[in-house]
Amino acid sequence: MQLGYSFCPNDTFIFYALAHGKVATPFPITERLEDVETLNRWALEGRLPLTKISYAAYGHLRERYVALRSGGALGRGVGPLLVAKGPLGDLRGKKIAIPGRHTTAFLLLSLYSQDFEPVEMRYDQIMPAVAQGAVDAGLIIHESRFTYHLHGLQKLLDLGEWWESLTGLPLPLGAILARRDLGPDTIRAIDRAVRASLEYAYAHPEETVAYIKQHAQELQDEVIWAHIHTYVNSFSLDVGPEGEAAVAELFRRGEAAGLLPASSQPLFSTDK
Repeated sequence: MQLGYSFCPNDTFIFYALAHGKVATPFPITERLEDVETLNRWALEGRLPLTKISYAAYGHLRERYVALRSGGALGRGVGPLLVAKGPLGDLRGKKIAIPGRHTTAFLLLSLYSQDFEPVEMRYDQIMPAVAQGAVDAGLIIHESRFTYHLHGLQKLLDLGEWWESLTGLPLPLGAILARRDLGPDTIRAIDRAVRASLEYAYAHPEETVAYIKQHAQELQDEVIWAHIHTYVNSFSLDVGPEGEAAVAELFRRGEAAGLLPASSQPLFSTDK
């Protein structure tokens, strides 16, 4: 069965053991690595039975998919950043590079303001585009959080800080989804396997390094481990009540703003 996830160190760290047969799985897993917006689009087509996805995209997919309790990315101090070469003032009419219309980053910026002109591009192309003046600002995610200053850029807005001050909740970024037609027993078994894979990575971090570097955009050890320590945390082991509340609040605000459709489906798989 295919499992899609991104090239980013948090995903390759979490799924190393699962992809390399280090933990028990209910069936053989074949990994498919793509950038997150490609995975978002594929999920909208129902293409993969198991996939990493932006929470914003999950807001459109609740009838077909359910989120696993393990393997996701939520937390504090993890938000997307708006960066530019200098102060912009008002965002009205500004061209802002975004990593995709289905990303949580774009949903958050749209909740903050809808007056800008979005310019879609792959996440690793955003900082060069801003530095070269092709756009006024860029919405950056993943490792870019730790390297934007190397491109001569400055932070204008931390959307994670904005979200936390607004709600008091951690920020939901990405989830691991399973298609509901797999059935609850299979989905629970997959959820247990994902958690076991992360526990294996925690116990054997040095074993994951070669796999992580094979796919990472930034190869410096300090950047890789800063990324992992930022985006892999207790919410990655189990989303927990606080994480569930954060996702529900994100969807509530997205629905109220007309950015997400409503759904009555349960958000997360059950461990019962």
